Amino acid sequence: MDIKEFLSEWNNDDDSIEVKTSGSTGTPKKMRVKKSRMLASARRTNDFFGLKKGDRTLLCMSLDYIAGKMMAVRAIERGFQMDVIEPCGHPLAHLPSLGGTERGYDFIAMVPMQVWNSLHDEKERARLCETKQLLIGGGEISREMESLLAPLPCRSWSSYGMTETLSHIALRRIGSGLWYEPLSQVNLSLADDGCLIVNDEATGALNMKTNDIAEFDADGIRFRILGRKDNVICSGGIKIQAEEVERIIADHFTLPFMITRKKDEKFGEVVVMVIESIERAAIDTARKVCQDFLPKYWQPRDYMTVEKLPRTETGKVKR
Repeated sequence: MDIKEFLSEWNNDDDSIEVKTSGSTGTPKKMRVKKSRMLASARRTNDFFGLKKGDRTLLCMSLDYIAGKMMAVRAIERGFQMDVIEPCGHPLAHLPSLGGTERGYDFIAMVPMQVWNSLHDEKERARLCETKQLLIGGGEISREMESLLAPLPCRSWSSYGMTETLSHIALRRIGSGLWYEPLSQVNLSLADDGCLIVNDEATGALNMKTNDIAEFDADGIRFRILGRKDNVICSGGIKIQAEEVERIIADHFTLPFMITRKKDEKFGEVVVMVIESIERAAIDTARKVCQDFLPKYWQPRDYMTVEKLPRTETGKVKR
């Protein structure tokens, strides 16, 4: 979908619009959401970031998914000046250089892969530095990326949300810790199994139980996500959260990888580490890192290399 097609659908007589999920936790599915709720979500985001009419924004994500659609709706709600480019891994690569009195972007939203690429190119990194507010969604931000973003003059934010909540319902400032803070009108609680429950009048997400296992800070408001319920590995009676294992390894291992599982007669399930590499030596390095930094019962019992990790259309690793 391009911007003309989106605007045509937005301006028709239907009070709802079709969106589709990313497919990161299963087969992508289509759903219809009310335009009024999308506007309410956009208004809340625009208010949070202090955005105003005439501010300059960049749409560099696919309009097939909620993140791209919501960038367009934010522009409609607030009257932004919005530049639109084809979604790609290097959205800042071919923009004209700023000069004279021309200012940088007031607000940009990207997925982690786009941010990572921008940080590792001198010209693109300079454009990030000229940006006032950077919103990152659609995947986890590595600690290395966070360390590169934190010193930059732009204010960077990690978002928590999903298609069903019409983009993010909570944000955390990059460099300020791991705790997300809910936006206004968002009330959160935990189910008996530790999964997050969302209540949000603005977007119509009422008593919506997620598959995200979370824990609250001492204030009972801020929270962090430990991982997906689907990604709990039960090995010999010990429950191991795949994402927690990944977070520890990521501090000491540079190649792309993921933690998954396989059936085992003795333990029921065992941890498996899949590494994106064509070098078998990567397994020896990975095994040494896991032995040095993981608890004994969290260590993978099997390692394998693949040429490419499976990913969704939006770049998330697909377990």
